[in-house]
Amino acid sequence: MYPSLRPAAVLDAEARPQRGRGFRGGISPNVIFLGLTSLFTDISSEMVNAILPIYLLFQLRLTYAEFGLFNGLYLGVAGLMSVVGALIADRRGKYKEVAGAGYATSAACKIGLLAARNAPLPASGVLFVDRVGKGVRSAPRDALISLSSEPERMGTAFGVHRAFDSAGAVLGPFVAFLVLRAAPTGYDAVFVISFLFALIGLGVLVLFVQNRRENTHKGGATWRGVVNLFARDDFRTLVIVGAMFGFFTIADASIYITFQNRTLFETSYFPLLYVGTSISYLVLAIPIGNLADRVGRTRVFITGYVLLFVVYLVLLAPSPGGLDLVAILALLGTFYACTDGVLIAMASTVIPRELRTSGIAVLTTAAALSGIAASTAWGEFANWWGLETTVKVFAVLLGGMTIAGATLLRVRSRRYG
Repeated sequence: MYPSLRPAAVLDAEARPQRGRGFRGGISPNVIFLGLTSLFTDISSEMVNAILPIYLLFQLRLTYAEFGLFNGLYLGVAGLMSVVGALIADRRGKYKEVAGAGYATSAACKIGLLAARNAPLPASGVLFVDRVGKGVRSAPRDALISLSSEPERMGTAFGVHRAFDSAGAVLGPFVAFLVLRAAPTGYDAVFVISFLFALIGLGVLVLFVQNRRENTHKGGATWRGVVNLFARDDFRTLVIVGAMFGFFTIADASIYITFQNRTLFETSYFPLLYVGTSISYLVLAIPIGNLADRVGRTRVFITGYVLLFVVYLVLLAPSPGGLDLVAILALLGTFYACTDGVLIAMASTVIPRELRTSGIAVLTTAAALSGIAASTAWGEFANWWGLETTVKVFAVLLGGMTIAGATLLRVRSRRYG
C-alpha cells in the first residue's frame, strides 16, 4: 500500500509472530479458535439473514427500490461502524475485548428479535443493532488473525478462518430451513436457537482466544494516524480499488431474487441458496488462500471478479435452469474465496502494526459505503428497467472495472504479495 522507509526484512521480522507458541504448519491456535467463534456466530446470524429477503419482499411487500435500500443499509452498517471499534482496539491493544463486545451485542439482539418479531420497526431496529455488533467485532478479529500469523502464511490463515466462517454460513440457513419446514410459523424457535449458537461462539472467544498485546503500540492509533494512511500510495490504491469493485457488485440476496424472478424456483427453498454458495466457499477458502500465498494475492483477487462477471452472464441466460443455478452458486462461493480473506491479507502485509485494525476497518468501511450505493442503485434500476436490464448494466460496469483494477494493482503487486 505504501513504499516502506525500512528494509523489508526488518518489517517482516517485526511483524512475525513468536515461534514456539502453538503454531502448527504456520497456523496459530488463535486462528483456529477465532474460526470456531465465527462458525457458531455465523450459524446464528445466517439463520436470520437467510429468511430476510423473502420476508421483506413477499410478506411485507417491499418494492425492489425499498428492498435495495434496506439491504444496502443492512449490509453497510457493519462496515460503517468498524472504524470506531478498530480505533479503540488499536489504541488499547484490546483486540479480544472489543471483538467480544461486538459478538455479545449480536447475541443479545437475537433475544431482541424474539421480543419484537411482530413489530416491523422495532424488529428492523434490532437487526441494525446486530449489524453494529458485526462491525465492531470484524476488524479486531481480523487484526488478531494477522497478528497471530506468519507473513508468508497470511493468505492461508485467513483462508482457514473463512472456511470456519463459511461452514457456519452453510449450517445456519439449513437449520432455519429445517425449523420452518417443521413449523412454518416457528420464527420464535429460529430466534431462540440462533441465540444459543451465538452464546456458544461468544464462550469460545472468551475462554480460548488470546490477545496479542505484545504486538501493539499502546496509544499509537489516532484519527490523524488513520487519515494519514491515505498519504500512503499502496493503502490508497487498495481502498480505491476495493470501493470501486463494490459499486458494481450485486448483493447475494439480489442475485437470488433475480434468479427466482426469472424461474419457477419455489420461495420455500430460498434459504438453501445461501447454503449452496457457502458450501462452495467452504470447500475452496483454504486451497485458494494457499494458492494466493504461492502465486500472488493480486492475481487471485482479480480472478475472483472475473468469476463474478461470469455469474452475471449465467444469470442472463435465456431460460436459466437447474444447471445454471448450480453454476451461479459455485461461482459465487469461488468469488468470495478469491476476494474476501485475500483482500484483508493484502492489506495486512502493508499496514503498520499499530494501525492494523484501523487500516482494515477503513478498507471495509469504504467497501460498505460502495455496497450501500450498489444495493440502492440495483433497487432503483430494477424498478425502472427490470431485473434483466439491471444485471446487464452491472455486468458492463464490472467488466470495465476488472480491467482497470488489474492495471492499478499490477503496478504494485509485489508489495501486496
